Amino acid sequence: MKKTVCELFAGVGGFRLGLEKSSEEWKTVWMNQWEPTRKSQWAYECYIENFGKDKAINLFSNTDISEVDTSVIPDHNLLVGGFPCQDYSVARTNAEGIRGKKGVLWWDIHRILKAKKPPFVLLENVNRLLRSPSDQRGRDFGIMLSSLNNLDYTVEWRVINAADYGFPQKRRRVFIFATRKNTNYAKIYFENNGMEIITKDGFFSSIFPIVENEKYEMNSTKVPENLVDATKKFEFDFEIAGFQKDGEIYTSAVDPKEVGEAKKTKIKDILESNVPKRYYLSDKELEDWEYMKGAKAEKRVAKNGHEYTFREGAIPFPDSVDEPARTILTSERSKNRSTHIIEDEDTGKLRKLTPKECERLNCFPDGWTNTETMSHSFRYFAMGNALVVGLIELMGEKLEQIIENE
Repeated sequence: MKKTVCELFAGVGGFRLGLEKSSEEWKTVWMNQWEPTRKSQWAYECYIENFGKDKAINLFSNTDISEVDTSVIPDHNLLVGGFPCQDYSVARTNAEGIRGKKGVLWWDIHRILKAKKPPFVLLENVNRLLRSPSDQRGRDFGIMLSSLNNLDYTVEWRVINAADYGFPQKRRRVFIFATRKNTNYAKIYFENNGMEIITKDGFFSSIFPIVENEKYEMNSTKVPENLVDATKKFEFDFEIAGFQKDGEIYTSAVDPKEVGEAKKTKIKDILESNVPKRYYLSDKELEDWEYMKGAKAEKRVAKNGHEYTFREGAIPFPDSVDEPARTILTSERSKNRSTHIIEDEDTGKLRKLTPKECERLNCFPDGWTNTETMSHSFRYFAMGNALVVGLIELMGEKLEQIIENE
C-alpha cells in the first residue's frame, strides 16, 4: 500500500511536515487550505513556498472546501487535517435524508471520506470537542463517531499534552485515528478487550505510553445509528482516551506516562540570543502587563445595568523559562493576558517571544513562516493555529508500520 496523503485544512503544513520527517516515503497527493474571512491567504502561500511552488497547480487547492468536487481529489490512503470545533448537529431534509449544518467543515470531511474511502484517517481538534456543547455534553463527538461508524470506520481517540512527552509546549489536543473495518489493522479492535486497546495495544497508547493502573475504570455506551437521533438525544461523558467499534463506545480516564525531567524540553531550551529591541517591554507598558496578568476582583456594570464582581486569578508573570510553555494562542502577537512574557537570559529584561521561538515551540524549522508574503503578526497567528509537529512525526512512524503491513 502506497503512503499517499490528502491534507485538509492544512494551515502552514504541520501534518505534512511531521509525516515527511518520519519518512521520505510519504507523498501528499492533494491539499486544501482556505481562510474565508481573509483577503490575503498567507497560510496557503506559506505552504506552497515551503513545499514547492512548481507543484501548486496540480496538488494544492486554495478554495472553499465545500465547493470542491470530490472527483478532483486523487485517491489516497491517509486523510489528515486539523478542523475547527463547531456545532455538528444535523436535520432531516424534506426527502427524509440527513443534512449536515451548512458551513460546518466536519460534513465536508464526511463527504470526502464517503467518496474516496481512504483506509486511514488522522484528525486533530481542541479537546473541548469531547464535551461540547455545554448543554448536551458529548453530543458533537457522538455525532462524529456515529457518522464514521456509518462509513465503516473504527475510531480511536486520545487527548495528548505535548509537554508530557518531552515537547516544549503544554498544548492539549484531541487526536482522532479512524481505520476502515476491512483493513488488517482494524483487527486489533476486535481481537483485544477495551482496556487493552486504551492502555497498551491501541494506536495512541503504543506511541504515547500511559501509566499502568489496575484501578482505571472504563465506561461504555452505544451511539445511535441515526444522526438525527444522535443530535436530539445523545449525551455522554467522553474521557481523554477511548475507541469505537461497530457503534460501541469505550472510554476511560488514563494518566500519561510522562518523560523524566532530563528529557523535558523547556522554554529556555528554545530561546534565541541577541533578540531585537522590538520584542522588549517598555517601562510604560510594564504597568499594563502587570495588571493584565494579575488577580482581579472588580465591580463592573453590565449593559442592562446589573452590577457584578469580575474575578480573575493571577497567571505567571513573567513565565518561567524552566518549564514548557503554556499553549500558544492566535493572540500571542498582541498585548494580551495570554501572551507569554519571559525574562531574557542575556539581558535580564522582560520581553515577548519571537516568531522563530514560537515556531520552535511547535517543532517547526526556524523561519518556516518567514516567507515573502506573510506579515509579522500573522506568523504568531499561524503558530497559534498549528499543531506540534513532533507529535505527528511519532504518529507517522507508527502509520508507516501499519501501512506496510496492509
